[in-house]
Amino acid sequence: MLQYAALIPFFPLAGFIILGLLNKKLPKNIAAVIACGMLLISFGLALGVFMNISGKTEEVQLAPWINVGSFSASFTFLLDPLSSIFLMIITGVGFLIHVYSIGYMHDDEKHNIFFAYLNLFIFFMLVLVLASSYLLMFVGWEGVGLCSYLLIGFWFKTKAYNDAAKKAFIMNRIGDLGFLLGIILLFITFGSSDYHTVFTKANGLMSGDTMITTITLLLFVGAMGKSAQIPLYTWLPDAMAGPTPVSALIHAATMVTAGIYMVARSGILYALSPVSMLVVAVVGIVTAVFAATIALTQNDIKKVLAYSTVSQLGYMFLGLGVGAFSASVFHVMTHAFFKALLFLGAGSVIHGLSGEQDIRHMGGLRKKMPITHITFLLATLAIAGIPPFSGFFSKDEILGHAFSAGMVFWVLGVIGSMMTSFYMFRLLFLAFYGTYRGDEHKVHAHESPKVMTIPLIILAILSTIGGFVGVPESLGGSANFDKFLEPVFHDAYAKMLLMEHSQILSEVALMGITVAAAAISIFFAWNMYVKKKTVPVSEGTRLPFLQNMSYHKYYVDEIYSALITKPLDKISGFLGNVVDNKFIDGIVNASGKLTNWVSGLMRFVQTGNVDFYLLAMVVGIALIIFFKLM
Repeated sequence: MLQYAALIPFFPLAGFIILGLLNKKLPKNIAAVIACGMLLISFGLALGVFMNISGKTEEVQLAPWINVGSFSASFTFLLDPLSSIFLMIITGVGFLIHVYSIGYMHDDEKHNIFFAYLNLFIFFMLVLVLASSYLLMFVGWEGVGLCSYLLIGFWFKTKAYNDAAKKAFIMNRIGDLGFLLGIILLFITFGSSDYHTVFTKANGLMSGDTMITTITLLLFVGAMGKSAQIPLYTWLPDAMAGPTPVSALIHAATMVTAGIYMVARSGILYALSPVSMLVVAVVGIVTAVFAATIALTQNDIKKVLAYSTVSQLGYMFLGLGVGAFSASVFHVMTHAFFKALLFLGAGSVIHGLSGEQDIRHMGGLRKKMPITHITFLLATLAIAGIPPFSGFFSKDEILGHAFSAGMVFWVLGVIGSMMTSFYMFRLLFLAFYGTYRGDEHKVHAHESPKVMTIPLIILAILSTIGGFVGVPESLGGSANFDKFLEPVFHDAYAKMLLMEHSQILSEVALMGITVAAAAISIFFAWNMYVKKKTVPVSEGTRLPFLQNMSYHKYYVDEIYSALITKPLDKISGFLGNVVDNKFIDGIVNASGKLTNWVSGLMRFVQTGNVDFYLLAMVVGIALIIFFKLM
């Protein structure tokens, strides 16, 4: 099966080419079958790789690429346990989202090109995780950035959607510059960008090497942009402007985890730099808590989930920063299940309410949309970390490692977990419980068609039982997920200078505390929004200071606009209007006028009078003889 692994990304590419070329000629149903079918084949191949890769690492060379001087690069794919897990996530969850999109985008006039873009995105994401070098990873990295721009701004007739797409594209370019500089330093330091060469040479270096720290920090800048960490996170909430399947695919299950994958893949490099590990952990936990505080007061159903995604990505980086590489990847997997389900569930609600996204205008939907309600509830329990749902196992493993690394990380992690439980159940209770508070014309909300609810059911099952692949030994399990990834992170674990901390509390006790904290938050949410039937205040109502700051997202966008965007606009305006239009254009225009003036004088020399020409020749000859004899 491994010999066919190279075909995994090329089936979605074939789907993109077919749909792109035959866009207007194919019926919608045929286009959807092609897009979904290509991805289903890739999932089958990915499943075969996953079943056969345990404990192995293989490279599949496709073709030469660059050969200049001492530098060479080729199109080579790397197959190992880490890449196989991401292949399963991308193709499996991606396929379910494709199927869901058949119903969600059925009436869209650009239905076929939407599926073409989805297939192209999957292709680039697969290239990113299959790459055997940082240079080839960068190709996939930029490709998913391009597809993100196309999909976020898919409904381009609305200016706000175009602005959101441009914002995502530009902010990702900031991070990508750091990533690219990191790759250049890798080549300067190790003479190659291939993983095998880089990691082998790095394994012989001492911990704390300055160059390694510089490289890993630059790579992390790229990860902050792609995975929406402070300060490069503001593009992700705005990216909710795209169709809901885009939010589920790009901003929950795949693209935003690219930064996690890159840091995890570079585990040996980060293990050699305690400074970089600390930076990753601090940025991760600060982002997790900060984004959670914003999600507490948002009223747009997709905005709540967007800030939840930013927060959960922060937990993943916390795991990477404290050395829990496999736990972080575990949370990537479980997060893909329940967050994709939450976004698709939100899309089902929006579809059933004819486009309504404000949770203040919902309520009582559990009776009208029972499948969406049950699946959404299961996903909410998973993200809240309630046992035995998937999020419990992955998040608590990260928090357990955080406790060993430092009490502050654990305390902040538990606080963030409590806020996660509160804002997610706030969303659930306001949307599905109580009485309907919206437009009476939408009171006849209906359940979504089977093509949309079947993917919800499958993801709900995965969100419920997906965590059992990584049950820790403290709970009687075998930690199979950690053991599966152990060969990938073996060298990184060996290099880390982990200090032994006295365990004041056992692992089971820590789990009990976090679950109890989540349960308390759920109770407060139930008491406020179900028992007391509290509804968030309407627009324009004066809010308490902290609540107002959270509701307005701490005015970060406004601060960025005042400190960065507006000054740059003024500088560019000055350069355009004064330097370019008046100075540079003035010089160009002046040279043209000078030429015209000189030619206007010279034209009097060309009179057409033969006598004048003879006189000019004689004078000229006389001057030549005169200057020659002097």
